[in-house]
Amino acid sequence: MATLGVNIDHVATIRQARRTVEPDPVWAAALAELGGADAITVHLREDRRHIQDRDLEVLRRTVQVKLNLECAIAPEMVAIACRVKPDQVTLVPERREEVTTEGGLDVVGSREPTAEAVRRLRDAGIAVSLFIDPDARQIDAAVDLAAKAVELHTGCYANETDDAGRHARLVELSRAGAMARQAGLALAAGHGLTYRNVVPVARLDGMGELNIGHSIVSRAVLVGFTQAVREMKALIG
Repeated sequence: MATLGVNIDHVATIRQARRTVEPDPVWAAALAELGGADAITVHLREDRRHIQDRDLEVLRRTVQVKLNLECAIAPEMVAIACRVKPDQVTLVPERREEVTTEGGLDVVGSREPTAEAVRRLRDAGIAVSLFIDPDARQIDAAVDLAAKAVELHTGCYANETDDAGRHARLVELSRAGAMARQAGLALAAGHGLTYRNVVPVARLDGMGELNIGHSIVSRAVLVGFTQAVREMKALIG
């Protein structure tokens, strides 16, 4: 059964819209844990558009489940990760002009800086996952760089509008997941997953973890954070 990582970035997005102190993503993390979250995920972006350094520092001291930090391969971001020491770092692509992450990290095309980031994180005792598209070349590169896990980008699956397209994308994810597991990598998936489309991905063979943020935060506005997490846990279970 897949575990659930709850991404709390967009709680901070609401706070930063008014540049005030609430809602506090630290509170959201505690409520997510009460709802059954197996991990808390945050993305500390270079432009600090939502999660702030203070949030990461406090979360490291308070989160009782796995703390998964998403960050770019930029040396300054890796340095922050090495200092704070989350349980896991997921290396992701990052462009200032994007609204949200658009596709997986091109490990093949950015091999040297990615390898250096992985080495620094592993030397600091931090497990490393790479957020990649479901592509064989990217999985091979992740293995070569000695990553512990990969998180498959599910955005293309989530954006499909018809059954045939969704099925084709699901087959891609299934094949990539099998390849990753055969190579000894832990398997996760995320991006664009909602209460409506998550079940087929959760049922893929060997799926270890799903990281979901926007949909849970959106639901939480209506029913509360703990209840929203419980509902997602029930679906993927």
